[in-house]
Amino acid sequence: MTSYNYKHLYYFWVVAKEGGISRAAERLDLAVQTVSAQVRELERSLGHQLLRPAGRQLALTPAGEAAFAQAEQIFQLGEKLPDVLASATVAPPVVLRLGLSDGLPKLALPRLLASVLDQPRLRLECHEGEFDDLLADLALHRLDLILADRPAPSSGTVRVYSHALGASPLRWFGLPMWADQWAEDPIHALARLPLLLPTAHATVRARLDSWFERQHLIPRIAGEFEDSALLSTFASTGLGIFAAPALVEEDLCGRQGFVRLGACDEVSEQFFLVGSERKVQHPLVRKVLDQGRLD
Repeated sequence: MTSYNYKHLYYFWVVAKEGGISRAAERLDLAVQTVSAQVRELERSLGHQLLRPAGRQLALTPAGEAAFAQAEQIFQLGEKLPDVLASATVAPPVVLRLGLSDGLPKLALPRLLASVLDQPRLRLECHEGEFDDLLADLALHRLDLILADRPAPSSGTVRVYSHALGASPLRWFGLPMWADQWAEDPIHALARLPLLLPTAHATVRARLDSWFERQHLIPRIAGEFEDSALLSTFASTGLGIFAAPALVEEDLCGRQGFVRLGACDEVSEQFFLVGSERKVQHPLVRKVLDQGRLD
């Protein structure tokens, strides 16, 4: 087996990349004579000429091109070694794969997950979808946990638990432009002002419809939305007013420019954690279960 010095190979690699011994010596902070001697020693040990004069520069011989190709792989990998070692010494991320029921108010999520958001090296994977589809993913262990506005059905074939986090009464919100009309007659304003409502995907919609019936109101519906974030986006254009849990009032009024118009205490948004019994041992699932209940 041919024996050669890897340091000599490295010097040859630098010479080939720089196109000459002088520039290689400058990069290596070595004397030109030292670099030249090391390359000649490599050629002697391999038994092949690797470099040939090409004007004022050096060019690779066919053997040199083959040697350079191998050296390129070796030393490019070597240059990555510090990063590889740094990654190896860092703790792996803690992954929480979370399913979000599409009817759930998105602004409530940071509050519901507050107990785990400060977890070092947390990697949160959020997947939004219809509740039944999320349950199927939970059964296939594609999700660790589901946040939803309803419990899992008791007749399901998958062994799951539903943990009630609590409920938050609804409030009516809108842009300041609607405040005067609301103040004149709060109840009947709901029959005059355009309303933006969740679709039947959200369980709170049925409770709102029942409340309208009890108040003998026929709402003027200007829009229906499966996604609560989309609903508030259109509300910010002045399309209409909307109901949201008191839990998110600070975000809606303090950050998004809405005002609280009035209360709808008879109707509440409910929050549940749904998980597989197999996943209860996940450290973050356990933490959410222990600390996630609303006050």
